Amino acid sequence: MTVNKFNHLFKPTLSRLAFGCKKREFGSKKSEALLISLLFPVFLLAGGCSEQEQKSIAVSANKHNEISFKQIAADTQNTVNNDLQKPVVYQVFTRLFGNKNTNNQPWGTITENGVGKFSDFDETALNSIKSLGTTHVWYTGVPHHALIGDYKQFGISDDDPDVVKGRAGSPYAVKDYYNVNPDLADNVENRFEEFKALIARTHAQDMKVIIDIVPNHVARAYQSPFAENGVTSFGAYDDTSVTYKRHNNFYYVVQTTAMGKSTPVAFKVPDLSPKNQPLVGESHPLADGKFKEFPAKWTGNGARAAQPDANDWYETVKINYGVKPDGSFDFPVLDGSMSSKDVNAHYQYWLAIETADLALAPKDKLIPDSWVKFKQITQFWLENGVDGFRYDMAEMVPVPFWSYLNSNIKHTNPDAFLLAEVYNPALYRDYIHLGKMDYLYDKVDMYDTLKGIIQGKESTAAIAVKQAQVTDIEANMLHFLENHDEQRIASPDFAGDAFAALPAMVVSTTISSAPTLIYFGQEVGEKGAENPGFGSPTRTSIFDYIGVPAHQRYMNNGKFDGGQSTQQELELHRYYVELLNLSHSAPALTGEYVELDSFNRLQKVNGYDEQIFAFSRYSAEQQLIIVNNFSQQQTKQFTLHLPLSLTRNWNLPLGNIALVDLLAADAVQQQTKQSNDTLHVTHYDATVAITLAPNQSRILMLKLNQ
Repeated sequence: MTVNKFNHLFKPTLSRLAFGCKKREFGSKKSEALLISLLFPVFLLAGGCSEQEQKSIAVSANKHNEISFKQIAADTQNTVNNDLQKPVVYQVFTRLFGNKNTNNQPWGTITENGVGKFSDFDETALNSIKSLGTTHVWYTGVPHHALIGDYKQFGISDDDPDVVKGRAGSPYAVKDYYNVNPDLADNVENRFEEFKALIARTHAQDMKVIIDIVPNHVARAYQSPFAENGVTSFGAYDDTSVTYKRHNNFYYVVQTTAMGKSTPVAFKVPDLSPKNQPLVGESHPLADGKFKEFPAKWTGNGARAAQPDANDWYETVKINYGVKPDGSFDFPVLDGSMSSKDVNAHYQYWLAIETADLALAPKDKLIPDSWVKFKQITQFWLENGVDGFRYDMAEMVPVPFWSYLNSNIKHTNPDAFLLAEVYNPALYRDYIHLGKMDYLYDKVDMYDTLKGIIQGKESTAAIAVKQAQVTDIEANMLHFLENHDEQRIASPDFAGDAFAALPAMVVSTTISSAPTLIYFGQEVGEKGAENPGFGSPTRTSIFDYIGVPAHQRYMNNGKFDGGQSTQQELELHRYYVELLNLSHSAPALTGEYVELDSFNRLQKVNGYDEQIFAFSRYSAEQQLIIVNNFSQQQTKQFTLHLPLSLTRNWNLPLGNIALVDLLAADAVQQQTKQSNDTLHVTHYDATVAITLAPNQSRILMLKLNQ
């Protein structure tokens, strides 16, 4: 019996649900606050439930069979339009992904430690990425950034180690936005065409391409030779005698003397610790503790001193967007009504201003020059086949700029994928509604909460609270448990065990219709334990040439068959394949959300404690009950209760309804036989007996009309 055959039985009323945080239900900040204030005492009381000793069960939650994407898709009969599917973003650190060298010498050179290339993403590699349910590949570190390497024979200037972090350099110190990192090419002279060929190969696997745009700052030695269609390099026409002008691309360190005269000040290299000395003290012709920059520019994190601190982003300089040093704006602001207008209205708004600017002298134009430069940069990449952008530190750039940039991008490609790194919840809605972002990092709410639960510092009750806070924008809040900035799950400072995060991964992937992001190596339990040099353990270094051991074992010299992986690594990989593909194929996961946690805490359900979290996702085609055990040691047994409002919404018949566990080892077989799990429906509520092994999640699908 497939879900499509009983689709006609369901006529959801989408009524307001008791104890629910249903999508679009609590839209205002006031009602969100009321919901939280009402439920929080319940969470506190329920968190004190005593734990019962449970009998061990024979089948471990860590045993999962290989279920292919085609099987899962057939099982759940996904009828959702592709445009409504949950995206899965696979972030790869491009220079590390294909590196087969396992030397891992601290501060190792490109020769000693190796580097991955664009060509390493061949059909086999891309098939492996695709098998995880990936819809978008985020190639990190593609634009040409500052690095320690001699490419002068190709017309590329050397970078000064005094303002480069590590030997391989930070991908967020971009040196030239109109070309790509020469380290990544087999033929440096042909490097841009090699990346375009990778874009074509990725598209051939039916995946989209995302690259980084870093609008807040560029490398201190930024110099783009590209000059077409009015493009000029940053700072080419700046007035360096003053700290600020609207159309300057940078801010300058200019001091006022006692006589009232403005005096530019030269840049000084920061005082660095011995560990972070350029090339750890190795001899280099440019590593002399000096870098010629006059006048000094403000540093990327906003530091205004001529000599930045060692903890500042000293390898970068801050871009001026028309924000004066006192914080006031020197550009057209958006009327509040624009938050309710679509992206085309935003495009027309800025087009009218740009049209008016054509009649003005350069110094009088209203749109700052840096805005135009980043529009030119993003249009360049769109023209060359890139499908979207991940914006680094987007909240350090004013919202009106994002309205301008993103509306121009969407005018060129309405399907462009726009993801922003924003950490201030108070600004989320501005960046979405006014800035026209598609997605924001759900970091300080969902990620931080799940990490705290995994580490035993928080109750699972916090999940419902955090999700309720973004009810009106849940589809825009991208979820992740790893990325290049965060600690690896398997590192001792996070969980110490990749399997400990599986319940969090299920919650992160299934609790909303937002995209899921995973970081390469996460799916095989990468620990980030190396001591690479400038970077340090717990995070895979973004500054050094290094190998990624667990990923390399799965890569197996380019076969991507797990031939060198441990059994645990293979087991983990199978779980990620199953879960992430399920996120595409289950119609309920683009439907409605109802948290069941507070209802069961209020009912004082025996065995439902601070390490359990339950919720429902449903659509007209499919109804799911999702339960998760965050305990790493204890098996949990309890009877889960569903509120009457939900069972009535689903129009459930009285009696027993069979359930299929879509994450169970025999999920495929259960499609054709009676399940041992049943939902017992009465006039008053519905209940299901649940047993969860340590770190186990269950995604239970209702089987009706059988």
